[in-house]
Amino acid sequence: MSKLDLGRRRVLKTGAIAGAGLAMPTIFTAQSAAAYTNEPTGSSVVLGFNVPQTGPYADEGLDELRAYELAVEHLNGEGDGGMMNTFSSKALKGNGILGKKVEYVTGDTQTKSDAARASAKSMIEKDGAVMITGGSSSGVAVAVQALCQDAGVIFMAGLTHANDTTGKDKRANGFRHFFNSYMSGAALAPVLANQYGTDRNAYYLTADYNWGYTTEEAISSATEAMGWNTVQKVLTPLAATDFSSYIAPVLNSDADVLVLVHYGGNMVNSLTNAVQFGLRDRVVNGKNFEIVVPLYSELMARGAGKNIAGIFGSQNWDWKFQDEGSKAFVQSFGTKYGFPPSQAAHTCYVQTLLYADAVERAGTFNPCGVVEALEGFEFDGMGNGPTLYRAEDHQCFKDVVVVKGKENPENEFDLVEQVEITPVEQVTYAPDHPQFAGGSLGACNPGA
Repeated sequence: MSKLDLGRRRVLKTGAIAGAGLAMPTIFTAQSAAAYTNEPTGSSVVLGFNVPQTGPYADEGLDELRAYELAVEHLNGEGDGGMMNTFSSKALKGNGILGKKVEYVTGDTQTKSDAARASAKSMIEKDGAVMITGGSSSGVAVAVQALCQDAGVIFMAGLTHANDTTGKDKRANGFRHFFNSYMSGAALAPVLANQYGTDRNAYYLTADYNWGYTTEEAISSATEAMGWNTVQKVLTPLAATDFSSYIAPVLNSDADVLVLVHYGGNMVNSLTNAVQFGLRDRVVNGKNFEIVVPLYSELMARGAGKNIAGIFGSQNWDWKFQDEGSKAFVQSFGTKYGFPPSQAAHTCYVQTLLYADAVERAGTFNPCGVVEALEGFEFDGMGNGPTLYRAEDHQCFKDVVVVKGKENPENEFDLVEQVEITPVEQVTYAPDHPQFAGGSLGACNPGA
C-alpha cells in the first residue's frame, strides 16, 4: 500500500494512521467467498466521502466534509452523539456500524462528473468503500449514482436538487434525502404570487446542466400555473464567473422578474452582476423589478452579502430550526467548528446516520439488505419533522422551507429568514409525475 493510500484512510481523533496493519481492501469477484462488493471482514468499515473541494460549489463541499467527519465521530462513540440522541430509530449504539469502527476516505469531485466518477471508482476499488456519499451537483450525483449501481455499493446522495436524481436517472442502490426541483416550485410559487402578484413576466438565466433544466421547468411550470408569463430562458455555462453579458439583455426585455437558476459561486456572481446593472432599482410595467433565486443557502447568502436582502428562495433545512434534532446537530457542529452548519452539511450528516441505521436494522452491509431497510422507512428527529423515504423512487418527503434574505442581519451567519414552512402534502407528487417521467429503479445490485 502506498503512502498516498495510507494517507487517504483515516479514523477521527486517532494518533496513528488507521490503514496501517489492515488487510488490503478488495473488490470481491464472483469466484470469491464474498457475498457482495467490499464485504467488511475485519474490525472496520470504510465509507467514501466524495465532495467538491474545488470548483464553483467548493464552499458547500467543504461544509459537507465537516459534517461527514462529525457523523463518523458520533457513530464511533465520540463527541456528544448529536442527532443519534434525537433520531426516532434507536438502532445506532455509538460503537461503529455493526460493531465495526467507521473509517473514511475523501475525494474531490471538482464539480465535474468525470472527476467525481474517477474519485468514487478509486474509493471502491482501492479503498474498499462499501458506501459512497457526497456531491453538490446533480450532474455529479447522477454520474456517481450510476457508477455505484454498477459496482454494487450504496450511494447516499448529498446535495443534489435536480428531479433527475430520483426521476429518470434513479437507481435501486441510490437514495436522496435532499428535496428536489419540483418541491421548490410547489413551495415557492404560492409565496411569489402572494408577494409579487399573478401578472408577472419572468426571464430565466439557467445553469446549463441537469439541475438547471429541471429547476427551470419546475419553477416556470408552477409560476405559469399561477398566472406568470415566461418571456425568455437563457442557458449559462457552469464555468462562467462573469454574467454581465447575460444580464444586459434583460434590460431590453419586457421582464419584471429575473429568476437566477444558479447555485454556489455562480449564484453569488450572477446576483452581484444583476445588482450592478441596477435591476433591483428598475420599475417595469409599473412594477418594481424583482429577483428570485429558487435554491440557495446561508453559505451563498454570505457570499452575496447585502445583495441577498429580500431575495426569495427555498431550502432543505435551516440551522435556526428549533426542533430537538436541529438543535442537537447545530450544537455538535458549532462546538467542533465554531459556526453553524449549512443545509449541505445537514443533509450529508443525516444521510450518513440513515445509512448506518439501515445497516444496523438490516443486520448486514449487503446493499440489498440496506435497500430493503430504507425503502418505505419513516423517521423523525433529524431536523425536518416526520420524513418518508418513498420506496418507489428513493426520494425523501418532508416539509420544505421558503426563505428570503434578511434586510438587517445581525451577523454573518444569520442572513436568511424563514418565510414559510411548506407542509409535505403540498410538495408531494405521484411517482409517475411528468417531471419525473422515464427511468426505472431496477433491481438492487450487491455487486459480487
